[in-house]
Amino acid sequence: MRQLVKFNSANMNVTFFALVAAFGGFIFGLDAANISGALRFVSAEFELDSIQQGTLVGGALLGVILALFFTGTFCEKFGRATVLLAIGCTYSLSSVVSAFALSYEMLFVGRFIGGVAFASITVSAMYIGEIAPAEKRGKFVSINQFMIGLGLLCAFVINYFLVKALPTSSWLTEENIWRVMLGAELFANAIWIALIFCIPESPRWLAKKGRDGEALSVFEMIASKGSAQALLKGVKVSLENNTDLDTFSQLKTLFSAKLRFVVFIAVVYAVVQGATGMNAVLFFAPMVFEQVGMSVENTFMQTITTGVVGLVATLVAIGFVEKLGRRTLTLAGLALVVVAHGSTYIGFKQASYEFNDSAMEELTAHFEEKEISIALLAPFSGKRFSSDVALKTELAKQFDKKTLPLVSGVIIEKTISNVNAVLVLFGIFAFLAAFNLSIGPIMWVIFSEIFPNKVRSVALPFAALVQTISSWSIQQFFPWQLDNMGVANIFLLYAGIGAFGLILMYRYLPETKGKTIEALEVELTNNTMKGQKNSNA
Repeated sequence: MRQLVKFNSANMNVTFFALVAAFGGFIFGLDAANISGALRFVSAEFELDSIQQGTLVGGALLGVILALFFTGTFCEKFGRATVLLAIGCTYSLSSVVSAFALSYEMLFVGRFIGGVAFASITVSAMYIGEIAPAEKRGKFVSINQFMIGLGLLCAFVINYFLVKALPTSSWLTEENIWRVMLGAELFANAIWIALIFCIPESPRWLAKKGRDGEALSVFEMIASKGSAQALLKGVKVSLENNTDLDTFSQLKTLFSAKLRFVVFIAVVYAVVQGATGMNAVLFFAPMVFEQVGMSVENTFMQTITTGVVGLVATLVAIGFVEKLGRRTLTLAGLALVVVAHGSTYIGFKQASYEFNDSAMEELTAHFEEKEISIALLAPFSGKRFSSDVALKTELAKQFDKKTLPLVSGVIIEKTISNVNAVLVLFGIFAFLAAFNLSIGPIMWVIFSEIFPNKVRSVALPFAALVQTISSWSIQQFFPWQLDNMGVANIFLLYAGIGAFGLILMYRYLPETKGKTIEALEVELTNNTMKGQKNSNA
């Protein structure tokens, strides 16, 4: 039974409802950062190779892919808020299974279940897009990305202090630290489930189900009484002009010629947003910083910095999304993405790795402290590797899968030279800022706006499915790419994808700020790709 929380101000009501819906993004952020911190220790525990590491992290997105086939149908049948409640329970199940996993396979199942819950981001965007006023919709939908950033930061802080406490703790060990990391989000899950009972159902969904009285009550909470009637009337007119369609019919309509331009925009944005590398930096943050030559503790410290940068950038995006518009922020963000990845590529390009006397002395001391046989180091004495790929190839021959994740970081730290750390760190932090200023939050704003009411319940999950597959391909193969392509070439690839996206977005992306969903439906379904450039001129 819902116990709605109501404020005297419509703006406060919308803000509260949007924050609760977006809280799933906070849990998503916790989950993403937790696995990035746990991966090193999980890899040692279950002796994982690079493909298994990618599969474990990518397992969550496989869960998303499955969930998105059903999300639209469930949202249409049961309502947005009800589906969010079910997702909250699914997150909790994932946390329990993951924290108590006894094998790689069991942990994969836990991650997969959590991936099913990642659909919360899509449902939240759908819900917020349907309760927020047109002039503030971009700001409220962007809260999703803010909550993800806040979740990331909280998890990065928790992981850092856990790693920092590891050497002196009497109960925390390298064998159980990852369980604490993965189980920490249970507390947030419980809070979210309780809060969902305090928000109403989407008024547009209620109106579609013929529950006009309830829909009007919700509109009166999120707008003035005078405009509530007009809003309900606008929704009813839109619904009357669009026959109620089942899932198959919605899909058929979505891919019809009339909506071809809308689908094109959504697919391009989804692919570019997913493939520019955010999930590589997000899910493998300590691994990325390890390539610069940082100690384990410092890599976790830098993840906190990434969290702060992302959060601040998202706040800036929320402040400017209604002033500058979706198109301007997207283009500016993609331009900065290309510059950032180019900087990271240049910074890593000349890196080399040398096992000189100083490095060997420090590595020997570390191995003795960790009770690892120093004989394993002997074949590397005096050697120099011109690339990270060459180094990792030889390390994989010498160290087993249980030991390698625990020593690769310190070996890179002690042997690396000729890397331009300033360019690398600038590139990584600039990318995080660019993503969270633009394509991160703006994509969900665009998705919440461009699809007509008659296909929204399948269109948003479809667009999210494309983005998820794009993101999955990045995180699934990132560890393998590190071992076989090298870190510099990976970021060069991401820069190329960003440049491709910038060209297409400049040519075709429309501006949607300040327009109702119903008005955008009329505008975009009457548009063509040929005429879009002129409409933006």
